[in-house]
Amino acid sequence: MTTITVCTTCRQPSLREDRTLTPCGEAMLTHVQNAAAAHPGVTVRPVSCLMGCEHGCNIAISGPGKMTYVLGSFTPVPEDAAAIAEYAAKHAANPGGVVPYREWPQGVKGHFTARVPPLDEPPAL
Repeated sequence: MTTITVCTTCRQPSLREDRTLTPCGEAMLTHVQNAAAAHPGVTVRPVSCLMGCEHGCNIAISGPGKMTYVLGSFTPVPEDAAAIAEYAAKHAANPGGVVPYREWPQGVKGHFTARVPPLDEPPAL
């Protein structure tokens, strides 16, 4: 099981100051939900902030006992959401959540901002 967490309060940098506009994260959530529906084992949940404001739109991909990845600087469009959902499906299929680079969808390359090891994994020394 893999979960895509979508920041619903994200705003793209060029639109951040205009608070009259709906946050881009809300549109991203809808697109990711639609894209993820085609991938069994992938769920989507909203969160009000991932604290990656310089990289809006932000998402996190995680699962129990798996590596967590934080990605950002997406545009809230179906194509970006499809790449996120495809990567999440590959994350779900890998026991540790580590997807080989050669399998990454083109649409996620260059969007990774952080990688967090599972809490139950001993730290590397």
